[in-house]
Amino acid sequence: MIRLENLNKSFVFRGQRKVVADNLNIEFPSGVSIGLLGRNGAGKTTLLRMIAGTMDPDSGRIRSRGSMSWPVGLSGGFHGDLSGAQNVRFIARVYGVDTDELLEFVEHFADLGMHFHQPVRTYSSGMRARLGFGVSMGIRFDTYLVDEVTSVGDEIFKHKSTALFKERMKNAGAIVVSHSPPMIRQMCQAGMVLVDGKLSYFDDIGDAIAYHFEVLNAQARQAQ
Repeated sequence: MIRLENLNKSFVFRGQRKVVADNLNIEFPSGVSIGLLGRNGAGKTTLLRMIAGTMDPDSGRIRSRGSMSWPVGLSGGFHGDLSGAQNVRFIARVYGVDTDELLEFVEHFADLGMHFHQPVRTYSSGMRARLGFGVSMGIRFDTYLVDEVTSVGDEIFKHKSTALFKERMKNAGAIVVSHSPPMIRQMCQAGMVLVDGKLSYFDDIGDAIAYHFEVLNAQARQAQ
């Protein structure tokens, strides 16, 4: 369960105030995979970071029950001078899981080859994302926060990522950010759309996608 209570967040960008959360009050059900949609710059990643606790709101609060992953795909938390393997060992100790088991899982899943034992600072963004996804999915959470990671890599890796995500969702929930409606439809049951700081929730992901495109088309007409 995740509940937003009177949540507000805004920031100034290029001299204009951008509202990400405008007094949001909403509760997300447990054990449901929810797709978060919105146009570029709507604030989806910012909202995900606030839910994860890595960014503070201006006011209001977020309540949650159960364990929650860090935002998968936002892999800036890795120590650049440590290898992928060393980062995995460190994370295993922090979360109290079996180090060797997690190491074996991530090495096999991320498929980084010799780079797994090289400093993370030498990784491309895609390699970091593969490492981050592998670590997150290797640890059992009640809720997974996912930001665009399944769009990284070739078709084989995308298929593998989606299959693993669906397996985890048999016993967990998720909030998934993606700019790919087909991917969202494939991964999620429910959906929510962020527009000008307001969040609309839909029990059916198809309804959320339809509303998302309705908003995009309306904004495009206004811009003409």
